[in-house]
Amino acid sequence: MDLSMKWLNDYVKADMPIKEFCDGMTMSGSKVETYAAQGADITNVVVGKCVAMEKHPDADTLWVCQIDVGGDAPIQIVTSAQNVFVGAFVPVALNNATCYNHKDMSYMKIKKGKLRGVPSEGMMCSYEELGLEQADVPYTNADGILILNDDPEFDKMTVGMDIHDALGFNDTTVEFEITNNRPDCLSVLGLAREASATFDLPLNVKDPEFKGVDGSAKDFIGVEVHNTKLCSRYMAAVVKNVKIGPSPRWMAERLKASGVRSINNFVDITNFVMLEYGNPMHAFDLRYVEGGKINVRNAQQGEKITILDGSEVTLSPEMLIIADEKKPIAVAGVMGGEFSGIMEDTNTVVFESACFDGVSVRMTAKKINKRTDASSRFEKGIDPINAKAALLRALELVEELGCGEVVREYIDIDNAKKVPHTLKHDPDWINAHLGINIPAEEQVAIFKKLGFGYDNCTVIVPNTRIDIERQCDLAEEVARIYGYNRIPSTLPQLSSVGEVTPRQRFEKKMVDVMLSQGFYETMSFSFISPRSYEKLRFDDSLKNSVVLTNPLGEDTSVMRTSMLPSLMTVASTNLRSRNLEARFFEVGRIFQPTGEKLPAESDVLGLCAYGSEEDFFTVKGVIEELMDALVIDARFVPVKDNKTYHPGRCADIYVGDEKVGTIGELHPAVTEAYDISCRVYCAEVNIPKLFEAKGEERKYKPLPKYPAVTRDLSLVCDDEVTSDDIIAVIRASAKHLESVAVFDMYKGEQVPEGKKSLSYKLVLRKDGSMTDEEADAVVSKVLKALAEKNITLRA
Repeated sequence: MDLSMKWLNDYVKADMPIKEFCDGMTMSGSKVETYAAQGADITNVVVGKCVAMEKHPDADTLWVCQIDVGGDAPIQIVTSAQNVFVGAFVPVALNNATCYNHKDMSYMKIKKGKLRGVPSEGMMCSYEELGLEQADVPYTNADGILILNDDPEFDKMTVGMDIHDALGFNDTTVEFEITNNRPDCLSVLGLAREASATFDLPLNVKDPEFKGVDGSAKDFIGVEVHNTKLCSRYMAAVVKNVKIGPSPRWMAERLKASGVRSINNFVDITNFVMLEYGNPMHAFDLRYVEGGKINVRNAQQGEKITILDGSEVTLSPEMLIIADEKKPIAVAGVMGGEFSGIMEDTNTVVFESACFDGVSVRMTAKKINKRTDASSRFEKGIDPINAKAALLRALELVEELGCGEVVREYIDIDNAKKVPHTLKHDPDWINAHLGINIPAEEQVAIFKKLGFGYDNCTVIVPNTRIDIERQCDLAEEVARIYGYNRIPSTLPQLSSVGEVTPRQRFEKKMVDVMLSQGFYETMSFSFISPRSYEKLRFDDSLKNSVVLTNPLGEDTSVMRTSMLPSLMTVASTNLRSRNLEARFFEVGRIFQPTGEKLPAESDVLGLCAYGSEEDFFTVKGVIEELMDALVIDARFVPVKDNKTYHPGRCADIYVGDEKVGTIGELHPAVTEAYDISCRVYCAEVNIPKLFEAKGEERKYKPLPKYPAVTRDLSLVCDDEVTSDDIIAVIRASAKHLESVAVFDMYKGEQVPEGKKSLSYKLVLRKDGSMTDEEADAVVSKVLKALAEKNITLRA
């Protein structure tokens, strides 16, 4: 929204420095993008009067003019313009002036000089050299110097007057970024109300009025609204005996500063009212409304209309149109038809002021690819009550400009049944919400500044403020006008305090344990390439993925069923970057199709390690450390049929009888597929299953008073027997066992073929001193239990 500061000052005397105005409006919620003074690049140009002129002695086409610019004596200017005459008032660029070079669209400096040997102290300017257009000065010819004698406000001009002031080209335009929830600020009156409240200045706005002549619009035209859902209000007024002509300079100036070109008085009135009130209007030439009736209806399939810009549009039934008895004459809320506009010979005009459904207007504008100032306002939300004020303002301007006779009675078809929206005012709630103590009286004063009504602790919301729905909206109004920079930083007063869930605490502890073991946390996309499954040698169950309907590309076309593809992508990327050793993990999510709309999702801890210091047992030790920290009793079961992992260096992780994950060295064929030459160790652990299996938090107790007794056992067993199997037997049969751990494995000459030797350290302790005899008795019981499993003491 471009705001003319002259126009604003018609309602609010915001005469403070422009930077102060912009800062204040931004802080109160109306964000200023930028501001610009009209003609700021045109400098040192004044009004001059030609007091004498004669032919150049050496050029038939040049004139030597004496120009009075308000100094002690006239200055001499040589010109080739043929429309200058003695007594002509003209723009004069003095020495060192800056003018616009319209030929190459740049600015040029004017210097004293000589033309054919005759001194020239400046230059007389055309409107183009002032950066103006023909529409800005319609009284002048396109060729030659700009003659100011025919200007409507010539009597206010004086010799030596700055050209900006003389031509009214001295406005400042402020560009606002208006958010979608504030369509009321897409108007001069809306921003004037904001400025009035922001700077505590009086707002001078009166209700529009017109006198009119006897008669009714119904005598000229009929109106029928066929779709009251898409058109909640439609108003029509008639102006007869119209006089089409240029608009007065004050109106043209305000339109230009707002980015709208002046066309003629009637078209300018509709644009002026749209900018002033925010309600789009349209003017129809009654001659082209066939049958003398306006129908607000849905278009028929295949109907066509040629709109004002000359393009033909094909309509469809969901579009709302304005039609006469035979054809469409306008696309409702978007643009009028080719023959609905105002012509030079127009005699009778029908003003339309309506409220169309915003969603319908937006969809129509998008389908016909014609987004206009009108459609942008309708689609954000126009209040039906505003339509009446806009129509009355247009009729008032017609009488003010003397360009027609307004028929007194207008047509008003109102199906909106609008009732004022009210909210209970709770000053204490607002103060608690903002963390400040603003007296209730000051809050009420702020509401009244913004145009809200107030009655018996009830706030009456203005019809234009469609964004005010709840108490927090009222709090925002108070805060922004009171001043955000005046509100201290305070913690909100909450009735309840959020807490971390047990699952969140569990995952945080899991992450902390991984970080403490030298692993870096990574994050990756959940969608991957299906080629990853072939590289990892997955079986069919893991290849069955959720396929994306509209993927970014083939490499991100399916949702992962395992963390391994993501881990291997990170590993290969690091190795290509010459990072030869790495430990990293990710807490991610995997997805399994269910046959339903949504897949089954599960959180998984995936980890990866490679480098000269890594082997299967170091990575297994990481998992053991994790399980110990989470108070989970896990065991490892060797696996030889998992094609992704090395057949001799892979194990499934169990908690009780429940499998919770897999750990191992990746198969050489997998690392080769990823162009990796070193060994890579990975593990995946199901987080929900771990959470279900977690033990109680450890409770620490005092150090024992009595010493422990240790015994070492070297046992011989079959190769297929795992260390976990032996430890399980020891724990089940050993009384007073504090801990047991394997510390050696041996295969060699002293151990039979197909056998292996495992050595364990047993730590025994009881509440009292343990004798050697008691310790030996425990060991004997353990050996007896092991013998039953064909596990014997090594000789």
